[in-house]
Amino acid sequence: MIDGATLIAWGFQPGRWFKQAIETANAMRQAGESDDAIFAHLQTLQPVETLMRTNGLPYGLFLDAETPAERANAAAVAAHMDALMRVPTIKAGAVMPDACPSGSAMGTIPVGGAVACENAIHPGFHSSDICCSVAATIFKRDDDPVKVLDAVQRVTHFGPGGRAKPIQPVFDGDKDFSDNPFLRGLENFALGHFGSQGDGNHFAFVGRLKSTGQIALVTHHGSRGLGAQLYKRGMAAAKRHTAIVAPKVPAHNAWLKADSPEGRDYWRALQIVRSWTKANHAIIHTLVRQEIGNQIADTFWNEHNFAFRRDDGLFYHGKGATPSWSGYSADDDGRTLIPLNMSEPILIAAHRDHKGSLGFAPHGAGRNASRTQHLRENGDALAAELAALRARGLDIRSYCGVPDHSELPSAYKDAASVRAQIEKYDLAQVVDEITPCGSIMAGDWERDAPWRKAR
Repeated sequence: MIDGATLIAWGFQPGRWFKQAIETANAMRQAGESDDAIFAHLQTLQPVETLMRTNGLPYGLFLDAETPAERANAAAVAAHMDALMRVPTIKAGAVMPDACPSGSAMGTIPVGGAVACENAIHPGFHSSDICCSVAATIFKRDDDPVKVLDAVQRVTHFGPGGRAKPIQPVFDGDKDFSDNPFLRGLENFALGHFGSQGDGNHFAFVGRLKSTGQIALVTHHGSRGLGAQLYKRGMAAAKRHTAIVAPKVPAHNAWLKADSPEGRDYWRALQIVRSWTKANHAIIHTLVRQEIGNQIADTFWNEHNFAFRRDDGLFYHGKGATPSWSGYSADDDGRTLIPLNMSEPILIAAHRDHKGSLGFAPHGAGRNASRTQHLRENGDALAAELAALRARGLDIRSYCGVPDHSELPSAYKDAASVRAQIEKYDLAQVVDEITPCGSIMAGDWERDAPWRKAR
């Protein structure tokens, strides 16, 4: 019997690949192959270790910093990007105006970061909120924004879990879960979280199209528990692969080889989850339309937390970055949405395909400080900020009934500055706006949670 000692005696370096090698070698011997033939085949299986680059590649930087907080944020983003660009699969990178760190481990891709990778899909570069996206519906008939928000509040669901009465989802790939190892057994998440929006910065926004005055609904959410579970499985598979071929690469930068069977399965799973997310936006908009008895004049959407494959064969990962090139997806109609904060217009943008930004634009305004830091530094002033917004006539609601002050406009970068940088660097072309009337977010549903009270 061939074992690890045999392979070492033959001159092979031990590693995680030994398990597969021993199984293959014994199967070949049982089939009557000679040791010379087995040795020759094992040489093709022995991985060549891929090393981190000594120095990171240069990257496009489209992030201005003027205030002390902005400069501190920009320095933190640069430190992460400098480390990230040493990852050997990455061929190019860029940083958007809304960039901010998204993790403490050095080399974690920032929010507002984009990278192009060769034959590699990195689950960590889209993170658990796979296909976080925005969708807009423009209604034919004028309507009272309060009435529309009331309808949204009745038909959507924010916070943990899903709806009390599930809605059966219909989407491309809904019958393919059992055939995909990354999705098998996740059907309950696809059902249970359909028609829901989660929490954090996800929202339902009602406003008016600046060009025509038509009433509009915009929703913002990702793939909920379905995407989170896919990400968890994808990261586990990526770590297994990278531990063999590039053990010195940090685990959070692990990847799947795109042209491997696992890579192809994961890519297919991403497309199915994208389809689910699109359908999830659509069902909420349809339910609102039915509630208010209106008709849809126009609808469009875009993801801003996903991976794309372009004509050059590279895989473009946008972590909180809006694709701004023609044909980024089969359903691209040339328009994308860039929300800034609850008190500012949502920008409707046309593509610019800026080469230095890898074709991406910002996905929002981004933060200069963490939620916790913002709450700690601003304290009672945040309640006054919310009151002032409402006094301006904005209908700001929290689904759970408790406002989340970490989502107020002051928690985000200056919207005018971000918009000016979009224009300055020609990252996207603003063609219209949806001016705010009001919005609904999950709110601080954890405020009275036992684990928070225990702190």
